[in-house]
Amino acid sequence: MPRSYSVGYLRAFVTVLVVLHHVVLGYHPFAPAPGPSLTAEPRLWPIFPVSDPARTMAAGVLSGFFDIFFMSLMFLLSGVFVWHSLSRKGVGAFLRDRGVRLGVPFLMAPLLLAPLAYVPSYLQTTAPTHTAADFVHQWLSLDFLPAGPAWFLWVLLCFDVVAAALFVIAPRTGAMLGRLAGAAGARPLRFFAVLVLLSALGYVPMALAFTPMHWITIGPFAVQTSRVLHYFAYFVAGIGVGMAGLDFGLLDGAGRLARRWWIWLAAATVIYVIAAAAFLMSLSPEAPTLPWDVINAFGFVASCAATSMALVGVFVRFARPSRIFDGLSRNAYGIYVVHYIVVSWVQYALLPAAWPGLVKVAVAFGGSLAISWGLAVLLRRIPAVARVI
Repeated sequence: MPRSYSVGYLRAFVTVLVVLHHVVLGYHPFAPAPGPSLTAEPRLWPIFPVSDPARTMAAGVLSGFFDIFFMSLMFLLSGVFVWHSLSRKGVGAFLRDRGVRLGVPFLMAPLLLAPLAYVPSYLQTTAPTHTAADFVHQWLSLDFLPAGPAWFLWVLLCFDVVAAALFVIAPRTGAMLGRLAGAAGARPLRFFAVLVLLSALGYVPMALAFTPMHWITIGPFAVQTSRVLHYFAYFVAGIGVGMAGLDFGLLDGAGRLARRWWIWLAAATVIYVIAAAAFLMSLSPEAPTLPWDVINAFGFVASCAATSMALVGVFVRFARPSRIFDGLSRNAYGIYVVHYIVVSWVQYALLPAAWPGLVKVAVAFGGSLAISWGLAVLLRRIPAVARVI
């Protein structure tokens, strides 16, 4: 299948946003103070590995905005080539390849990657002394195995398994999704409406039943409960977009979405502002809970779909061969795998600096991205590692 610069470069760009998201959490205006130990409740350090006293409201705004769309868009982009890979490789080879590419880093996460990323969390605890033995003791005393951002890997692997099962049981599913996505993609507003509807069917009931921030955690397996079906809807939408073709529908460089990218960008901004305003209004003690929960849930799916389509439109319209984006695209997966370690240690190293929060965000982001990128390049020179990342 021919290369798609728009899809590859957008996936790399979203990976950069993931790095930035984890950076800004350290300077979030509502980040909790470090606790006495890793085992003490409430355990918020898995979300905020490093909590810097230097805060900035911009970090709260950015993290809230990124959280609405970037992982959903990642699932959509991850689905684009799935059916083509199944057709080209066959089910057995496809699952073996995905098992290596996704399964190996996920298994490494709770055993190596996450412990290294959360050592700064331990060093920030208010205990009088910190030792390697005590860290290991606290880590092994946890009733779960933190895996950090690797949750995305096992969930995506499950979605790939479902796609492989459909490929065997209902092999025409891909073509059907391609026809539907192609017809809707030629009219972006229709695609937007379908995407909002499908994701709302998956998200709204789950958000009302479990609350939007609830996570299911079993050992190293963790996922945001309310978003499981929402993410799957985006993954399936990605399969449809890919089957429609890399030069048709949403991915048509001369199509309506690409030509009107600026309208979608403006619309996404307006929808996000409305959704954010509704959320803030719902925080009022006088606001009735259930109606506002429903409004916020629909605001989430609408903002997620609008922003995702706006970014697809921008990259389909403007993505052209670029040495910088080529390098970033080649190393994006490696950056995703190692960045959490780098971010937490860079944030920890910046703790003594008496800088404003916004300055620390800029320095931590630039340093974390550069180091993560460099590590990914070096690791890919090891043949066994290169096979994975």
